[in-house]
Amino acid sequence: MSRNEDDLLQMVRGASQSMAGLDDVESILERMGEARVVLLGEATHGTHEFYRLRTEITKRLVRERGFAAVAVEADWPDALRVSRYVQGGEKDADAGQALGGFERFPRWMWRNAETVELVEWLRAYNGTQTDPVRRVGFFGLDLYSLRASMAAVVSYLEAVDPPAARRARARYGCFDNFGDDPQRYGYATSLGLSEDCEVQVLQQLSELAADFERHLRHDGTAEEDELFYAQQNARVVKNAESYYRIMYQGRTDSWNQRDTHMADTLEALVAHLGRRRGGQAKVVVWAHNSHVGDARATIWSERGQLNLGQLMRQRIHGGGEVFLLGFTTHSGTVAAAADWDAPVERKQLRPSRHASVERLLHECGLGMFMLPLAGDRRLRNAMAGGRLERAVGVVYRPETELLSHYFRVLLPRQFDAVVHVDHTRALHPLDAPDDWRADEEETFPSGL
Repeated sequence: MSRNEDDLLQMVRGASQSMAGLDDVESILERMGEARVVLLGEATHGTHEFYRLRTEITKRLVRERGFAAVAVEADWPDALRVSRYVQGGEKDADAGQALGGFERFPRWMWRNAETVELVEWLRAYNGTQTDPVRRVGFFGLDLYSLRASMAAVVSYLEAVDPPAARRARARYGCFDNFGDDPQRYGYATSLGLSEDCEVQVLQQLSELAADFERHLRHDGTAEEDELFYAQQNARVVKNAESYYRIMYQGRTDSWNQRDTHMADTLEALVAHLGRRRGGQAKVVVWAHNSHVGDARATIWSERGQLNLGQLMRQRIHGGGEVFLLGFTTHSGTVAAAADWDAPVERKQLRPSRHASVERLLHECGLGMFMLPLAGDRRLRNAMAGGRLERAVGVVYRPETELLSHYFRVLLPRQFDAVVHVDHTRALHPLDAPDDWRADEEETFPSGL
């Protein structure tokens, strides 16, 4: 190890705050200060410890700081079903049923025992709130639900304005030739084989947004929440149409469309909950590090990519209003697929590479700890050259890990703090394959 590297290691070790367990989040909460939008990342979409830590942080934010909602990297209709359950709905008998809307790949990302724990806790907490406005919701930020969101818009309008429902059905009929796969729509329009549906989805969103007062007063039964949910589904349709239409133009355009949609959705949700609660609403976000960490601190920025964390920092002004927390690990197991649409597996995570963020944090020898980053000029200067960082999504390819999963970052600019858990385990899918063995280290979750 070089002298500079040894100095950096000592600096990181000295700034770190050790954590005794997965419920030891006090130092993290203190570091967040008065932030009203807290974004919690994850280095993989399949790690038990990341979900558990985010659950403990979320409980504290809800119980002690009045956070109004959990917003997750998931589709709006699927998450809304969960939100109805946690707010006292009786359609689903338990959290497992409420998570039943997550049918498409990757099911395990939300249909897992760790998410069940969070959902049941939210329902129990909401059961103690006598004022429905104070109940905490669970909402999706993503845009893949083109078909489900169209159906939700039509269903809402059929109940409150049947003529408007007929107009919506006619506009959305533009997609009928492409079946249930929106990528077929994107492919056909990108090659000029079919007219696009941009005008139709914009007309539908405009009509639903313009008729706010009329729909809200219809028969005196439509609630502001339901109208907002329908309007958001119309926004999903509009942005999903654009996403699938441009997805064949290159990764950067479609990535930026998706993360801009997530940022717009988060802003709309904060504004809606603020109106309902009569003040500024606070929201905690669960998403991958690649969405949470400021893209301007990564190699992707040079390619024109932006992300949710960057947009939130840019849009919400005022010191300490937004807090970005990353999560990393050195080794262990992870729930992931070998390829897109393949079955979930418990895969061995390779030990982190030399010259990576994860290897530096591993060599601190602290096991599990939080490293504050915001405002630390010495650390920022010491890491100015950048390091590799690992990102594992729903697919993990260890045989091509460097090419598939590592990219260069300036860690102190990427997050306000990072939590490192040196050795981690795969999460527990509700729909695990028959050969999925229980972890020998722990049977989770106890009491469920």
